[in-house]
Amino acid sequence: MEVGAEGFAWRLPRLRRRILRAAFVALDMEFTGLHSTFLQNNEPSLFDSPAERYEKARQSVQHFTLVQLGLAIFSKEKSNKYVVHSYNFFLFPSTLGIRDVEFTLSASSIQFLSHYGFDYNKFLKDGIPYMNEVQEKTLRQHLLAGTWKVCSSSNADRDVLKKAIDDVTSWIAAAKEEDTMILQDLNGYQMLDVQLVLRQALENVWTEPLGDTKVMVKKVSPEHRQLLENSSYDHCQKKLILLSARGFTNLFQILVKAKKPLVGHNMLMDLMHLHDKFYRPLPESYEEFKRNIHNLFPVIIDTKTVTKYVQKKCLFPRVSSLVEVYAVLCSSNLNPKGPPCPVIALASGCSRYAEKKFPHEAGYDAFLCGSVLLMSAHLLLCRSTDDAVEADPSFSQYLTVLAEHVNKVNFIRGGVSSINFSGEDAPCHHPPALVVCVRGWPGLTERQIYHEFKARCRFDVRRLSKNQFILLSNKYKQVRLVLRDYRHHPHLQVSIYRHWRHSPSVNCLLQISGIVALWSLLAFALGGARSC
Repeated sequence: MEVGAEGFAWRLPRLRRRILRAAFVALDMEFTGLHSTFLQNNEPSLFDSPAERYEKARQSVQHFTLVQLGLAIFSKEKSNKYVVHSYNFFLFPSTLGIRDVEFTLSASSIQFLSHYGFDYNKFLKDGIPYMNEVQEKTLRQHLLAGTWKVCSSSNADRDVLKKAIDDVTSWIAAAKEEDTMILQDLNGYQMLDVQLVLRQALENVWTEPLGDTKVMVKKVSPEHRQLLENSSYDHCQKKLILLSARGFTNLFQILVKAKKPLVGHNMLMDLMHLHDKFYRPLPESYEEFKRNIHNLFPVIIDTKTVTKYVQKKCLFPRVSSLVEVYAVLCSSNLNPKGPPCPVIALASGCSRYAEKKFPHEAGYDAFLCGSVLLMSAHLLLCRSTDDAVEADPSFSQYLTVLAEHVNKVNFIRGGVSSINFSGEDAPCHHPPALVVCVRGWPGLTERQIYHEFKARCRFDVRRLSKNQFILLSNKYKQVRLVLRDYRHHPHLQVSIYRHWRHSPSVNCLLQISGIVALWSLLAFALGGARSC
């Protein structure tokens, strides 16, 4: 089900009820970009510690925004069955009463989403507004001071506002008190924008919404206007303006209060955008970010972490993408003796996902994500005990078998295998680092070294000294291949990195120690010669 600004408000109560009844909620997002090219050395690297990667990602999150958020709500029925309500929410930053929001578009990301049929008109014209706590505080202060303003989100919106003002000012000159006129063909955020602008510009008009696309304008006296403004039925009350401007943030807060398990796939960037866009600007401290996320969502499950474990445990074919993992779990008979997996049924409004694949549509990927979690958990439950598994396992049983993966989010190409949001990050066991000593090839750069080895394998490169570079790979086969092929290279001597032998700081310390020892020996010898 696709949801934009126009239908979001009236769907919110039903969404709240479904989330409160849910066993868990799966989430996926699409962005205007991933890694900002404005920043040097911003690509993920095997050399990155979690804190270093977080800082790289934090700067990218500040540049880009969300275009679509997918939410799949999984509800357990009495039988061994889960019903899924899957939603695509088109999002656009709030433009009411706060400083205009700027964001960056990555050409490759826009092209990628366009290839998969993403509708940018829905993002731009009917995106649900949102704001974080800092932006909300600023808007609240402006509302109290009466200094709020409307920042139209597009030229089309500005044209709508201009036409509304022109139509009303032309009409009101000849109108009598209590006369009315109807403004038609408004949508979403325009309904509020038009009313606020007219009320601010003309002291003798009153406005009321009529349905989802019309606004009634009435000519009133200033005294009558004041009475109406103090009425509890005013749709433009400050609290309602705030509620409208917060938009999707209202749903985010429902998720936070519900404390349902939150499921994603490779979800670090998703969690960072959740924090930045709906909660608070990302903190500089990596540890503070972890604490905040754990307080917001105490139970997080990353299906990438889970399926990596399943691949090792259950002779699972090595596939990488979410679509491939889902296909393998659906088609392979990985558990022939155990009870069948839970039935996963799409609700009537989401049935198109059962008929056709929609990769990189956020609602579809969220559905896949939750389905992969259930099938993987069921498989692990059946393999974890010799006793017969009951025909209708509870979701709490699935959580128990997944306990070692809870709150561990996959860390792509870095110094740890996963980020632990409820404890210490465990170090990752990579193949040994290699050191390249350059001879007779002056001025060689990291980029040149990278391209030298790129044809054979993928290494991350970091300069160690003037003529030395460290190479890191996450595949043992690549390390063995390079050691073999470069054994007799005329300019590049490749060997396994030994800290005591190759570290510049250790070498410097050894040199200083040697000099001190030599001077001590010389002083001792000279002192002994004088005494003789």
